[in-house]
Amino acid sequence: MNAGTRTRLEIPESEYTLCFVRSPGPGGQNVNKVATACELRFMVSATSLLDEAGRQRLRLMAGRRLTLLDEIVLDAHRHRSREANRRDAIGRLAELIERAREVPRIRKATRPTRGARARRLEGKRQRKDTKRLRARPPFD
Repeated sequence: MNAGTRTRLEIPESEYTLCFVRSPGPGGQNVNKVATACELRFMVSATSLLDEAGRQRLRLMAGRRLTLLDEIVLDAHRHRSREANRRDAIGRLAELIERAREVPRIRKATRPTRGARARRLEGKRQRKDTKRLRARPPFD
């Protein structure tokens, strides 16, 4: 399923907090006056959107964005407006949670079939013969 057909996850506003700060980097005349960058904080242990296994997967996916207080901190400052940065932060959090909801399939160990083994050995034999034919003939 691609992102175009997927319905966006609705995260209750009570599950995250938003704080607007001054955006880093160039910004012209408004850079030191307007706080447009968005900092989103999401408490993993308190969420009702995931079960415990999903929370654990979310913690692993969060990486260095996870604090010691079990909070995910996302910074959004790609856009020039507060609203666009807010939407960006919430969208990135929703994407992270959706990925954590997916239970990974457990790989079953299988053995190569007899035919696959035979094809592999035949390929090795052919490569050996090709290399032998390329070699310089020995001096007698």
